[in-house]
Amino acid sequence: MPSAEALTTEALAGGVSGPRAAGVASGVGGARRPAGARRGGGSGGAGGGRSPPPPQARRLKGPDELSIIAFERGHFSSYSACGIPYWVGGDVVERDDLIARTPQEHRARDIDLRMRTEITEIDVAGQRVRALDRETGETYWTGFDKLVIATGARPVRPALPGMDAPGVHGVQTLDDGQALLESLDRVAPGRRRAVVVGAGYIGVEMAEAMLKHGFEVTVLNRGEQPMATLDPDMGRLVHDAMDGLGITTVNRAEVTAIHIGPDGRVRAVAAGDTSYPADVVVLGIGVEPETTLARAAGLPLGPHGGLLTDLSMRVVGHDSIYAGGDCVEVLDLVAGRTRHIALGTHANKHGQIIGANVGGGYGTFPGVVGTAVSKVCNLEIARTGLREKDARAVGLRFVTATIESTGRAGYYPGAQPMTVKMLAEYRTGRLLGVQIVGREGAAKRVDIAAVALTAGMTVDQMTALDLGYAPPFSPVWDPVLVAARKAVTALRRAGTA
Repeated sequence: MPSAEALTTEALAGGVSGPRAAGVASGVGGARRPAGARRGGGSGGAGGGRSPPPPQARRLKGPDELSIIAFERGHFSSYSACGIPYWVGGDVVERDDLIARTPQEHRARDIDLRMRTEITEIDVAGQRVRALDRETGETYWTGFDKLVIATGARPVRPALPGMDAPGVHGVQTLDDGQALLESLDRVAPGRRRAVVVGAGYIGVEMAEAMLKHGFEVTVLNRGEQPMATLDPDMGRLVHDAMDGLGITTVNRAEVTAIHIGPDGRVRAVAAGDTSYPADVVVLGIGVEPETTLARAAGLPLGPHGGLLTDLSMRVVGHDSIYAGGDCVEVLDLVAGRTRHIALGTHANKHGQIIGANVGGGYGTFPGVVGTAVSKVCNLEIARTGLREKDARAVGLRFVTATIESTGRAGYYPGAQPMTVKMLAEYRTGRLLGVQIVGREGAAKRVDIAAVALTAGMTVDQMTALDLGYAPPFSPVWDPVLVAARKAVTALRRAGTA
């Protein structure tokens, strides 16, 4: 959200998963104790399209052994938040195609899922949570033996004039996506203008969606280049490609206000001394851990505001409380520090591990290397490991290598270009990070580097990897291995290899 004796678990869900989460957790969960049973509880376990703890715990223990209550603040339980930009853009036709598991399906597995119910307080010492039924206004306390917190992340929404005006939209939940689609339908035919604030994953994906709806699209980006998860030289490639698609990208643009027209709807976005006309505004500024409940309960938070857990996903110092998903910080296996990374891949694993541990099994989550992919139209974007500034921040010296190649043999029809950048540690040659920007077949090549990072491989070792080859799929030397070879050369020139 234990033992041979019956156990009741309450699961709570109260937050929102981040832009790259597979789903949304928006409540808290727990379990009431039946007569003669111990209590068990979970917070936020039922939310989102991830693999939440309650189903996994239920697979291991039946209702006579483990009673599970899950609280979900929103209107939907398990769905793919990652798919919302593609639903808005028309690639996914129906909203319900994004729903992985309905409340009825959860309940059919003997999970007491309470929709539209928000947890407003966690009493750690008393092992109970306070629930608010958002439909009736009723509040009540529920006890737990085990608590799982999966409150997700909340979108960054600056307190600026006009930010709550009609026509200004986030895209965090299915309700958000529906509201945006309805807003787009209200914009009169003719010249239609959309401003996207932010140029991260959600920002570039929503820029594409707005383009597909026939809008003129302007992206306002506070950073040096789009996609701040890349180094600026690689972000420049994304910028150039977006320009080529007809998307205007304005860098170093700090939004200061949303201007409202006589009809009360958004009219323009102000950034410095410049005003950008807008019939609709989409916010893609980023997210931060939703740990309001945890902070108020005195639970330990890390430097990025996320809950701190051990390898079994137990909250540090609290044996009966677990946490997972976008509300926690995770260990970066390359940098050796905790980070907040809002991705559904991690949250799914967290849910499986927590469910196993609450249900009497065993599992651990060792950490991440920071792998992510995205796209804008036919441009694919991928990264894993450390950027240059990440490596400097933890005191690592490194060399870089950047190469241009194609996703297929150069002579094979349809071969598309890609650029690969690689970082390797000075002296040791250990792979530190890889970034890829290119066309078809580019993004998923980053998985080669993700495995190499997890294994602690050097770039020299990577050059000997036995990867699949045939002209329709790759040049004889895969672009990632070409970058590794060039990194080895750079190390030799630096006198370290």
